Parts: sequence; C-alpha cells; structure tokens
Amino acid sequence: MYSKEYRILSTSSAKEALETLTDLKNSSDVVALFVCDQRMPEMDGTAFLEKAIKIFPDAKRVLLTAYSDTEAAIKAINDVRLDYYLMKPWDPPEEKLYPVLNDLLDDWQNDYIPEFKGIKLVGYQYSPLSHTVKDYLASNLIPYRWFDAEKNPEAKQKLELNKIKEEQLPLVVFEDGSILCKPTIREIAEKIGKSPQITHDIYDVVIVGAGPAGLAAAVYGASEGLKTLLIERKAPGGQAGSSSRIENYLGFPAGLSGADLTRRAISQALRLGAEFLSPQSVSDITQKDGYKTIILDDGPEIISRTVVITTGVDYRKLDVKGMDNFTGAGVYYGAAMTEAAACKDKEVYIIGGGNSAGQGAVYLSKFAKNVYIIIRRDSLSYTMSAYLIQQIDNIENIHVLPDTEVSEAIGSNCLEKLNLCNVKTKETETRQAAALYVFIGAKPYTDWIKLDILRDDKGFIETGRELRRYDNFGKIWKLNRDPFLLETSCSGIFAAGDVRSGAMNRVASAVGEGSMAISFVHKYLAEV
Repeated sequence: MYSKEYRILSTSSAKEALETLTDLKNSSDVVALFVCDQRMPEMDGTAFLEKAIKIFPDAKRVLLTAYSDTEAAIKAINDVRLDYYLMKPWDPPEEKLYPVLNDLLDDWQNDYIPEFKGIKLVGYQYSPLSHTVKDYLASNLIPYRWFDAEKNPEAKQKLELNKIKEEQLPLVVFEDGSILCKPTIREIAEKIGKSPQITHDIYDVVIVGAGPAGLAAAVYGASEGLKTLLIERKAPGGQAGSSSRIENYLGFPAGLSGADLTRRAISQALRLGAEFLSPQSVSDITQKDGYKTIILDDGPEIISRTVVITTGVDYRKLDVKGMDNFTGAGVYYGAAMTEAAACKDKEVYIIGGGNSAGQGAVYLSKFAKNVYIIIRRDSLSYTMSAYLIQQIDNIENIHVLPDTEVSEAIGSNCLEKLNLCNVKTKETETRQAAALYVFIGAKPYTDWIKLDILRDDKGFIETGRELRRYDNFGKIWKLNRDPFLLETSCSGIFAAGDVRSGAMNRVASAVGEGSMAISFVHKYLAEV
C-alpha cells in the first residue's frame, strides 16, 4: 500500500536499525515515520525512539503496545513526543492502522523540506585542507554543502554518527553514504568518477592544461577528428575559471562568469569526443622517433603525435612575514570565491591592481562589510581596465589604498590583522582583517618541463621566429623549415595562452591561440 511512495525498511534488531539510520542520514535519505514495538529483545521501543529521533528528529513516531504497556506508552508521549500508540492487535488494519498512518504521513509531507542531495563537507573554516577540498569541488562545478565544525550543529551530529574525531577532519560524506577523512583530491576524484581511464594507445594531440587556451584546443581538435586528450592538474578554467565576471568577452554583452564559460567549454569538448583527465599532473615530456611520451606523476605514460602546452600561470606568492602561516586560513591566492560567504560583514583586503583583483573586489563587496584594494602605485589606472575602475568607484564599500603594501600578516590559527606600510612616508598601521586575497602578478607554470624547450628569462615558453634569437636554438631544432608561429623549439610541441612568451593575457586571445594551435598541429601531422 505504501511502497509506491515510500521505501519500507523492517528489521527485528533495534541495533541494526540504528546502524541503518546512520547510513540513511549520510546518504541524505529521510525517514518519514517510525513504527516500533514497545517489546523488543535488545531494547524497548521507547529507548529505540530516543536514539532514533536524534538522527531524524522530524520523523513521526508510532509505538505498538499491548494492554499492559499503556503506562509506558503514555510516558513515551512526554519522553519522545510520541505521535500515536496503537494497541495490539489492530485488525482490521483498514480501520485501525491505515487511517492513523495516513494522517501522520500527510502531516509529515506538509512540513517536509527535501534535504540537499550531494556531497557534504565537514571541516573548519580556516583549515587549509578544507579550503583545498572546497576549491576543488567548486572549480569542477560539483555541488556540495559546507558544514562548519565550529558553528553548525549538524556538523557535530555527523561526527557523532560516524564516530569521527575532530583531528580526522575534513570529513567528506558522499551521496551514497560513504565517507572519507582527510582525503586527497585524487581520492575524491576517483570516488565521484572524475578520473577516466586512457582509451587510446596513441593520441593525435595531448593538451596539457585546461585553461581557456587548452579548452579551445580540445574543442577544435576533437571537432576536426583528432584523437584528443586534455590533461589538467587542478580544475578546468585556469585563472579565468575562478573569475566572478568576465565582461569583455565577445558575444556576451552582460558578461559571464568564469565558471559558466568553463562549464560550456568542457561540455562542448566532451560532446565532440575529447577525453578529459583530471586531476592529473604531467611531470615530463620525452621524444623518440617523432612520438611524444607524456609522463604523469601517477599513472600510465601516454603516447601522442603532438602536444599543446597550455598550462598558463600561477599567482606569485607574497613574500611577507607571517604570510605562509595563513595560506588557506585567511590568505588566498586568486579569487577563492568558495570563501566569499565566510567574509560576510567582515573587513577584507585585496592586493593587486589588475583586472583579476578588480573583479574579485566587485564580487566580494556583495558579502564583506568593506573591501580594501591595496596597490603600491597612486592609481588603479595603470593596470586596470576603465570599465572596472568605474564600477569600483560606484560601489560604496570598496576602498582603494594607494601607495601601500602589506608588511606582515598576524593571527593565531587564522589571519586576524595586517600591518600596512605607506611606501612613500614609511608610516605603518595595523588593521583588523578577516581575509586577504592576493593578485600580485603571475609566473608561468613551466617548472615541470625538462625537455629542451626554450624559455625566456621569466620562464615563459618561446615560440615561432623568436626562437632564432637564442644561440642554442640550432643545436635543438633539426628541421629545414622555421618553427610554426606557436611551435616551440621541439618540433610537434606547441604552446598557447598565458604560458607563451609574448601572450596578451586575455581570455579571448587565449581562446584564439588554442584554436590556432590545432591548425598548426594539422600542418605538422601532414609533414610527418
């Protein structure tokens, strides 16, 4: 009768029932109604309900009693807020059982609010590992719910249910009810099926890095019939993917978020046949007989006919006293939108005068009491687009601190204060700070490359005719032709986007270079 709308679970063991309730709670299932006998072998019905309602406090409660249990049933009304007790036997059920259950289930349905279905993360707000997990889930557009172990009562309940100690946090509870304590990103990815296997013995093109350039290369490579593999060490989108609003991208007059652009591009690439491997880091590339071998940190070696390097850039670390102590615990490199809600009604600081810093300030101003942009120069006009400066001028709780730098980060378990120094007068002051977001320029992510790929003095990859300027180019390049426009000093290996020397550092240009790289891949493949 009830199985069409509800899943009915029955057991003769009260202890087994309590274990089942824990599993149900982890998996976000909800109990609508408890029906239990007062006389059970392991514990009586009232004792069971006392334990059960701690797990599902909104469930309706019915106790089955004999005539001699009436006093216990009346006591249970007070002790466990019993909704109804039924005297055995209840024949015929159409008259004595079903109407009672129907009324209770109708009442429950009227008040029922569905629980969140997805990953639940329990941890401390200022735990670097908790921040890493949140950042991974958010960057990969994986829905999750955050439970602060210090402030959320439900967090403590989840720890008690799963017998988890605080030193084992963060705790990840998956939709199927399984859990991981202090997980690595790789463990989470494997659990949710984000680590696909290699399907081809040889690829036509392997793209290393899933920022805008890499995503564009994957879309064009797959659409043109190439066996295409995209590898990303963190999350797709790169720095652009964490941008709260990109307003100068062609075709989107109202702008779009980096996450939205990334989601669209990944869906497009996968639909066209590209494969995506993440999180996975490449430690080296080797060449032999015209084939490129991509060596992963942890995984099989991948053979490809060509490679496109689109690893982009990393934010530079701020070399200031105390800064390393609070990375992930109040100090964040990049937008870190996952922590924006924790900044509600607090004082937040941003270092940097570029567009990324400006976009971050506009986004954080929706949460924070005040947002302060710290710059060493006297104005934002040197490095920030005019449209962003105008937006910032019109937002009352964003304040620019010119001629200023951070001299020290102060706190106990997390960032609490900042020492600010005026670069002209050398005067210092100490200010309360709940968070510091750092956008102080970028360095190319090329340290992993051991192959003879020429780079400029800042580490960016040189391509095309610019390679002729290097004395050792002739020792590396052995073809009769010049390198193609985006080709590196190693034939068949290309570079596109921000990792390339001379790149424009704009999303649109990165997308253009990524798609252009595939045209050169075709030219290279036609000659080998």
